[in-house]
Amino acid sequence: MTNAERRDSAGRWLTLAQIATASFVVLFLELALIRWLPSQVRASGYFPNIVLLSAFLGLGIGALLTNRRPLMNWWPFAVALLVALAAVMGRVIFTQEESAEHLYLLYLDMPRDAPVIGSVRLPIIILFAATTLPFIPLGQYVAARLAASRHVATSLWGYVADLGGSLLGVIGFAVMSFARTEPVWWFVAAFAVSLFLHQRLRDRAVHAIVAVLIVATVIAVERASHYSPYYALSIRRAPEHIEILANGSQHQVEVPLRNGDRLQNPSLRRMREGYHLPYRLLKKRPESVLILGAGTGNDVAVALDEGAKRVDAVEIDPVILELGGLHPDRPYSDPRVRVFNTDARAFLNHSEGRYDLVVFGTLDSMTKLSALSSVRLDNYVYTAESLASVRRHLNPDGGLALLFWNGGKEFIHEHILAAILVGFRERPKIVAEDFGMFDRMYLAGPGFAHLEKGTSAITEAMAADVARRIDVPTDDWPYLYLRGKAVTPFYLSIIAAIVAISTLAIFAVSEEMRASVRTGMDVEMFLFGAAFMLIETRLVTEMNLVWAATWLTSAVVFGSILVMIIIATVLMQLRPIPWRFAAVGLIVASLATWAIPTRALVGLDIPVRLLASLLFAGAPVFFAACCFALLFQSRERPDVAFGWNMLGAVAGGMLEFSSMVVGIKAMALLALVAYLAAFLIRERGPRALGLRLR
Repeated sequence: MTNAERRDSAGRWLTLAQIATASFVVLFLELALIRWLPSQVRASGYFPNIVLLSAFLGLGIGALLTNRRPLMNWWPFAVALLVALAAVMGRVIFTQEESAEHLYLLYLDMPRDAPVIGSVRLPIIILFAATTLPFIPLGQYVAARLAASRHVATSLWGYVADLGGSLLGVIGFAVMSFARTEPVWWFVAAFAVSLFLHQRLRDRAVHAIVAVLIVATVIAVERASHYSPYYALSIRRAPEHIEILANGSQHQVEVPLRNGDRLQNPSLRRMREGYHLPYRLLKKRPESVLILGAGTGNDVAVALDEGAKRVDAVEIDPVILELGGLHPDRPYSDPRVRVFNTDARAFLNHSEGRYDLVVFGTLDSMTKLSALSSVRLDNYVYTAESLASVRRHLNPDGGLALLFWNGGKEFIHEHILAAILVGFRERPKIVAEDFGMFDRMYLAGPGFAHLEKGTSAITEAMAADVARRIDVPTDDWPYLYLRGKAVTPFYLSIIAAIVAISTLAIFAVSEEMRASVRTGMDVEMFLFGAAFMLIETRLVTEMNLVWAATWLTSAVVFGSILVMIIIATVLMQLRPIPWRFAAVGLIVASLATWAIPTRALVGLDIPVRLLASLLFAGAPVFFAACCFALLFQSRERPDVAFGWNMLGAVAGGMLEFSSMVVGIKAMALLALVAYLAAFLIRERGPRALGLRLR
């Protein structure tokens, strides 16, 4: 090998390594911000997809700035600005101005004189804009090296390096989450790796100094004592109880609930009365009890005190389970208790046990299922299908007790009632009293059929009225906390703000984008970005039904998608699949995943379910990646193509909100429409859609 060949080889590997490193930082930082920002600005916990959309927008803008002055030196300052804004807004109480969607914003860890702003739109929009900034230099860095990779290797190998770095970012953050590290170490890791993106010693020194200041700020503003996979948790001790705060809001209250325990506080005595009431009303004392959403152990302690011989406690959050060790009644140390650290719905799907009583603890969550979804962590527990599966787990004389804090939101009560009527196929008895942790108790099943006194019965007329007026929460539309099937003015205003910010930013920074008004845009890459975001959203959301709504499942699904894309991209580099074959495969795979109900995969044995899941999720991703590889390879400017693809992903993220109207499965059809439009443009030209494109 000659010296020139050695230099070329070294240059090729250096370029690919730089792409992989920057892509690692992108994914790692994105996941870190999704976890950290809600601990500071708690309203953001309900909108984790804002960080995802910010990342895509920033990467797209950065790609469009490829030929401008490098911005990587400004990256640590952009992160510093975001951290500073989060720290400032973390000391402000942002309240909900309307009830389009119910949010739990209690702010129990804030001083009484903290400023109050009656809007959650404001922090969401500010965070969207501020979170975009750190990803612009990273987008420019990746896009510039993707363009350079065409000269030292091929653009497709550059894209493989991009995907490989992203996969390593997902794995890296999953490992740190599994190790239960705190946010300070997330920022340390991100800055340590990104240090290698600078070439000059002076730039690295500035980078390190700013990194130290940011890490110091993160330490200074930290209020949580524990970080679970879902929340920033802190503990408050009182004379007779212990409070567990999640993102600063009350989430768990550990109270001595045995009948023999002495309680001075009348509110706590009232709470104990409520917890014991279902056992008093059940036809006979239960020997076997299933508790869904066992939390720190209140429901478990009551079941043991009422004489249960077997208690199965299901709780998704491992750290909350561990904090149950602080419970004064020590319920989890009792040999009669079996603990299952998993999602309640997954347990119902895969368990064969039967019980005298099934208790729904107050499962109301304060976060979303994933950064790609508008579905909350607990939404799939309160669907008609979930209630139907509960009935299958009851003994012949068993009963269901669903406890919930309604807080005066009548539409939430009606959604739960509708799910029970449709799924459980029974009109429940209802206890509507404030017991502190819950104010509605829904009792159903043979064990409660005898009740008359002390409960409100739902008449046939009332049931018919609910069936006529209320949208029933189902696995396809699991939006318990929305009033109905609509993208409300609240969400429309956020969408409008994001679209406005994105449009202004793109046209402000890119002369080519401004010129595209006359000469046309890369609609194919834009449509592929939007369609793939819709596919990914639908797959990540529904795969949680098949396996479990845990952080590990999301990491596995994200990782599987990236692996499938890498395989397809490498295959297209080594042995290309014809365009029309890949396009037909994508259409067929998309229609198949739309037509096949996800619940068909639930009852399969684990090896078969794993294979079926890979085929279900992997087939459309594989063919989409094959088509994308052919499109990407044909672009003269891979940096600009990358930019348009990222901007399309932002549009796809906006379209995800339409699932609030049409349901989750329809996302596959929306994606298919976008792909068909792209295919039509490629086959017949832009005029096939009445467009004038370049």
